[in-house]
Amino acid sequence: MDRRDFIRIAGAGSATLALPGAISNALANATGNPWRVYEVTTRVEMLKPVGVTRVWVPLPLSDDTDYQKSLGNSWEASSGKAWAWHDAKYGAGAVAAEWPADVKPVLEVKSRFATSDHAVDLSAKPGKQRLSDASRRLYTAPTDLIPTGGIVRETALKITKGANTDVEKARAIYNWVVENTFREPKTRGCGVGDIKFMLESGNLSGKCADLNALFVGLARAAGVPARDIYGVRVADSRLGYKSLGKSGDITKAQHCRADFWANGYGWVPVDPADVRKVVLEEPPGKLPMDEPRVKAARERLFGSWEMNWLGYNYGHDLVLPGSSRGPVGFLMYPQAETAEGRLDCLDPDNFKYTMSVRELSLA
Repeated sequence: MDRRDFIRIAGAGSATLALPGAISNALANATGNPWRVYEVTTRVEMLKPVGVTRVWVPLPLSDDTDYQKSLGNSWEASSGKAWAWHDAKYGAGAVAAEWPADVKPVLEVKSRFATSDHAVDLSAKPGKQRLSDASRRLYTAPTDLIPTGGIVRETALKITKGANTDVEKARAIYNWVVENTFREPKTRGCGVGDIKFMLESGNLSGKCADLNALFVGLARAAGVPARDIYGVRVADSRLGYKSLGKSGDITKAQHCRADFWANGYGWVPVDPADVRKVVLEEPPGKLPMDEPRVKAARERLFGSWEMNWLGYNYGHDLVLPGSSRGPVGFLMYPQAETAEGRLDCLDPDNFKYTMSVRELSLA
């Protein structure tokens, strides 16, 4: 276990987190919104280990933002070894663990972090925020599942015709995704995010990793830097949406969001996939687009996020350390491999992983 990466706290066994003064001040001064503190515990237990076993569990965003700050991570890899890993390209982080043959692999990872609701006022006068050339290249580049040429570019140019600014282009794409896609409850997990297939087939259904990837790909193809942010829900919504939150057992609560860069404003949060989730899942279900709850979600989710959610990373096509298989399209679920190959990360019962969350009070 590497406890050095875990910020020392008072009363570690209780539900009261005593933050060091510097961190408390940073939370108080970073934004006018209140901060909430959580602890997520991920436990992986391999039921059928064969040969050497490897596991990777995603960690919270490696860089603090004005809506999320890391308070440390700890891990225990019984009978094995574990270490922190960060991808050089995207900064995606994970605990990587490995066990020899003939042992029962068990890994437990705890992450503590603080979140504060995130909003960008697009009606305000733009500031001086500018994106570096390197970041602009990275977040307009194609990935394996998110190409930016061919039908993706053709569709993006049609959608954004007549739009001039980054905000105008992003809003046009956001509205198009909200109006032309739909959430498919039979999609496994959060979906795959193969946007070329979606556009070529005309089947614009799926879940968050599909619908928000479509926003990101179309934005990039239109020249607007955009990112998927992979993560998990950690609390019930305080906005009255039963479908947009999860607490306690969050084993299947993974959720992908998106943002785009607007000069003068910075990274702007969006979530068209959650608008379609409201349409499908808020009672009584299959709400019309002009229903007040849908209209409110559609307006709010262009420019703001309720931060009852933990962001992991922006990574794509990640090569996991020590993996004998190819890259993963994105890292939002625990991943594992044995001598027989990579396990199905969308089957937590066979894979045997659980995730739980508790909210901690600030002392």
